[in-house]
Amino acid sequence: MLKHLLEKREKLVVGLMSGTSLDGIDAAIVRIVGTGRDSRAELVSFTSLPFDDALRERLKLVCSEDRSGTPDVCGMNFYLGSRFADAVREAVAAAGLEISDIDLIASHGQTVWHIPEASANDPYLVRSTLQIGDISVIAKETGIVTVGDFRTADMAVGGQGAPLVPYADFLLLRDETRGRIAQNVGGIGNCTAIPAGGQAEQVIAFDTGPGNMIIDQAVYELSGGARTYDAEGAWAAEGTVREEALEELLRHPYFRMPPVKTTGREMFGKPYASAWISSMRESGASAADIVATATAFTAHSIARGYRDFVFPHMTVHDVIVSGGGARNRTLLQMLAELLPEQRVVTSDEFGLNADAKEAIAFALLGSHFLHGEPNNIPSATGASRPTVMGKLALP
Repeated sequence: MLKHLLEKREKLVVGLMSGTSLDGIDAAIVRIVGTGRDSRAELVSFTSLPFDDALRERLKLVCSEDRSGTPDVCGMNFYLGSRFADAVREAVAAAGLEISDIDLIASHGQTVWHIPEASANDPYLVRSTLQIGDISVIAKETGIVTVGDFRTADMAVGGQGAPLVPYADFLLLRDETRGRIAQNVGGIGNCTAIPAGGQAEQVIAFDTGPGNMIIDQAVYELSGGARTYDAEGAWAAEGTVREEALEELLRHPYFRMPPVKTTGREMFGKPYASAWISSMRESGASAADIVATATAFTAHSIARGYRDFVFPHMTVHDVIVSGGGARNRTLLQMLAELLPEQRVVTSDEFGLNADAKEAIAFALLGSHFLHGEPNNIPSATGASRPTVMGKLALP
C-alpha cells in the first residue's frame, strides 16, 4: 500500500483543517505533483462543513482550562475523528469523485491546548501540545492512509509546534523580486514573512495574536447566539472604535514578546473575550462599537507585529490575507489603512482560495511526511533542526 503511494508522482490528497475559530471542518482536495520543495499543489475542490452551535460550545468547554475533564477530551477525540471522516466523504462526493480516487488524507486535527513554554511552577507542565480527532478513526472509517498530529514532532526537537503553515506559504508564495507576508486570519492570526528571492531559512513567522476569535465571541454574545461571526465586517462598520479600550488591549504582554512565539485559546479564548466584552458593556459601549473595537484589535496587533518584528529585517511589498478574516471587508480596510506602503490583498488573487489555504497547506505537509521530507521551518517554530512532522495511520 505505502510502496504504491510512494511510487506515484501525482497524488490526490484531502487536507483537513479545524482551526481555533471552532467554526467547522475545511476539506481541500489537492492534486500534488512531485516531492520536496519542487512539489506543486493544485486545488481540485473545497468543502467546508460548519459545526452546529451545540458542538461549537462543547468544544469551547473542552478547550477551557477550568471546565474540561479527561472524559470530555477522550470522547471528543473519537467523535471528531468520525466527523473528519464524514468531511472526507462529503468532500469527495461534492467533487464528483469516488473515495477510491483519494490517495492520502492529511489532518491537522483540533487543537485543544498548547503549552509553548514550560511552566515555571509545575514540573509536569512541560512544553507540549494536544490536537484531537483521532487519525486511526479517520483511516479506518474511510479506508484511506491518514497522516496527522504534525505539531508534536517539531516540539520534540525544541520548536513551539507552530506556526506550521509557513512551510506551505514558502512553497506557494515565494517570489524573486517581491517581499511578501502571508497573513492567515483564523481564530488566531499567524504570519509568514518571505523576503524577495529568500530561502526558507530566512523566513520570519509567528502568531500575531487574536484573529477572528474575539470578534466571533463578541458577535455571538451580543446577538444572543443568533449570529456566530460578523459577515463581511458589516456590524463593525456600523460602530466606532473605542481608542482607549483598544490601547488597553494592545498592552497585553504577548505583543511585546519577540518571535519565536505562538498563542491560542489558552490565552485569548472565551474567558478572556467574555470578560472584555462584559467590561465594554459596563462602560456603555454599544454592540457595534464593541465589534468595531475587537476588529481593530486584530488589525492593529497584526500591523504592530510587522512593524516591530518584520519590517526592520526585510522590505515587504504584498500582504496576502487568507482564512475567514479575508472575507471581513472592514478588517481588510483597517489593515490597508495601517499598512499604506504595502498592497493588502486576499490569497484568491494568487490562485489560492482564501478559505482553503490552510487545508491545502496540511495536504502538502502530509505528502512531504509520506516521502520522509522535512516539513517544518526552524526559523518559524524555533526548532533545533528540520524534521519530518506527522504520524501515520493505516486503514
